[in-house]
Amino acid sequence: MNRRQFVQTGSGVVSGMLLLNSRTAFGYQANSAVRHGLLGCGNRGTSVAESFSRNTAAHVVALADLFPDKLAAGCDHFDKLNASLGRQPIDRKLLFHGPHAYEQLAASKDVDLIQISTPPFFHVQHLEAAVASGKHVYCEKPVGIDIQQAHDALEIAKRVKPTQSVDVGFQCRSAPPIAAIAEKIKAGALGKIAVVAGYYYAPASEEKKPVGTSPDEYRLRNWLWDRVLSGDILVEQNIHIIDLCNWMLGAHPVKASATGGRNVLTHYGDCWDNYEVNFTYPGDIHLSFSSTQFGDYGDFDAGLRLYGASGAATVPYSGPIQIKGAQPWAWQDSANTAAGSGKFAANGSFLDNLAFADRDKDRTFIDSITSGSVHNQIAAGVETALSCMLGRMAGYQQREVTWEELLAHGENYELGFSMEQFA
Repeated sequence: MNRRQFVQTGSGVVSGMLLLNSRTAFGYQANSAVRHGLLGCGNRGTSVAESFSRNTAAHVVALADLFPDKLAAGCDHFDKLNASLGRQPIDRKLLFHGPHAYEQLAASKDVDLIQISTPPFFHVQHLEAAVASGKHVYCEKPVGIDIQQAHDALEIAKRVKPTQSVDVGFQCRSAPPIAAIAEKIKAGALGKIAVVAGYYYAPASEEKKPVGTSPDEYRLRNWLWDRVLSGDILVEQNIHIIDLCNWMLGAHPVKASATGGRNVLTHYGDCWDNYEVNFTYPGDIHLSFSSTQFGDYGDFDAGLRLYGASGAATVPYSGPIQIKGAQPWAWQDSANTAAGSGKFAANGSFLDNLAFADRDKDRTFIDSITSGSVHNQIAAGVETALSCMLGRMAGYQQREVTWEELLAHGENYELGFSMEQFA
C-alpha cells in the first residue's frame, strides 16, 4: 500500500486523518479564514504555525511570547510568510510579550484559534486561559508535566464548549503510513500481541544563549534541559512513541519499572540522558522502551516493533513500515528506505514516514473548526502524559509503580521563581 491507495480505500476516514476536500483545504473564503494566534515563537511553534498557514485555511494574525526578541523574530518570519501567501502582515497591536501575553492573546477578539507552543510547564496554565476564552486550541504535548497538572487538565476538559475544538499535538498518528499500519494492527493482523519494543535515540539539544544575565532567563531559554520546565525527556520527547503504543494497543500501561540516569551530559540541567522502561499493559503485554538524548554524532532513530502470535510489525520514523507473518503488508513508499536513516529535526518537522504528519494533522484540525465537527482531545493527551509520568516515577524511585499509585501521588512541580520579573 502507498499513500494514494490509502486515501482511495477510505482508510483515512477510519484513522481520523482523511485529507480535506479541496474547498475546505484550499478554497475556504478569505473573509472566513481561521484567524490563528501563535503562543510561543520558538523553533517548534514557528514550524507548526507555518504548516497551518501553508496547508490550511488558517492565517497567522497574532503572536505572543515571553521574550521581545523571540516575538520580533516571529513577527519578521510571519510577515514574510504572509506576504508570500498574498496575506496582510501582522497588525502590531496583535503582538504581545511578557508574562501576561497569553492572557492578552486569549482576550483578543481578532483571534479564533490559539496554538500553545510554550515550554511544557506552562501548557496547562495556558490551555486553561485559551479554553476559557472560547477559542479553538491546538496544544502541543505534553498535557501536563506532573500529576497535579494532569488533574487540572482533566477539569479544563470538562469546560470545553460544544462549539470549541481542542487538539493535542500527536501528529505522528496522522502520518499516512503509521495510520495505515495502525488500522491493520487494531484489526488483528498480528494476532494476540505479546511484546512491543519502543525506542527513541536522539542527539543532545543545543544550548540557547540568553539575552540577559538572569539565571531564571537561562532556565527558560534552555527549558529542554530542565525537568520542571520540560518534564524530562521521557515526558517531553519520548511521549510520541509511547502515545503510538497506547493508541495501537487501545490502552494505557498498568504499571512500570525503570532505570536510567544522567550518565553523559555535563552541562546545566537535571534531565536524564537515558531511560530503560518496562511498561506492562492489560493482558500482560510488555513494552520495553529505550531512550537516549546525548551526543552530536548524527545518530537518530525512533519507532516501534510489535510482536504477535501470527505476525510482527515495524513502525519506524524512517525505514520500511511493514507487517510480516500470516497477513503480510507493506507501505510501498517506505520499502526502499533504510532503518535509522532519518535525520533528527529539532523543530519536529521530520521527513521520511512523517513527511505528511504535520500537514494532515493540521488539516484535520482546521476542518473540525470549519465543518463544526469539533474535537476535544485533552483527556487522551492527559492519558499519554500520565503514561510517561508512570515510567519517569518508576525511574526516579527505582521501583515498580502502578497506575493507581501514580494517580494517588501528590507530585507537584514548582517553578521556583516569579515570572513577573519578565514584565
